[in-house]
Amino acid sequence: MTHYDLPLDYVAACGCAPDSTHYPTVAMSQLAYGSAQAYGPGCGKCFNITLLNTFLSDPPFYPPQRKSLVVKVTDLCPISSAWCTATNDTPNAAGHFINFDLAFPSPAIPDDFFPSDVKTYGYADFGLWNVSYQEVGCTPNWAGSKDSSAMGSVNNLGDSVCCPGDVTANLTCPSYSLQNGIPPDTSIGGETFLPTIGHAPARTSVYVSWIVVVALCLLSSV
Repeated sequence: MTHYDLPLDYVAACGCAPDSTHYPTVAMSQLAYGSAQAYGPGCGKCFNITLLNTFLSDPPFYPPQRKSLVVKVTDLCPISSAWCTATNDTPNAAGHFINFDLAFPSPAIPDDFFPSDVKTYGYADFGLWNVSYQEVGCTPNWAGSKDSSAMGSVNNLGDSVCCPGDVTANLTCPSYSLQNGIPPDTSIGGETFLPTIGHAPARTSVYVSWIVVVALCLLSSV
């Protein structure tokens, strides 16, 4: 899981309601998202993500208490962004086929959400984390589900956006790329450490100062 700056009330790739940014949201890597542009089948889905251990620190850090967060997919992390480079045949640099890019910092997420051990490691931001994840219903699990203004798509953009309040078998966004005959973007770029992240148009890319790379293993016991 990487993280990136998403301004409050910004309408990202899915076209979710601006108020969704006041709650925990993520961008999903292109392969899992299902489209190279605009909306895709990943839009609107919610996941319960649990921090497991750090990824690059030596030795790995296992926090004494595992923290979890339910997030909603509102944005695309394109294949050109480091850690979102997975294709059908090739995982990302961490060996995984999916990555969540957390909108952080955020008023919806405590500043101390990511554990640290400065005394042992000499720094507070580990950068990379392994996590487990489970897809869950947005209602009632996502904090924004209690706020009707945070659910669904922007009202005045019609078919150019797709962000279900709750994704179901009968209510899943199509792939904008497939619908419009846009070939998949297979260009891969970016660094493999402290990458430059930028997803939505008209947004300035920033260097991520606190990176959480997700090693995503599906919870098999839930």
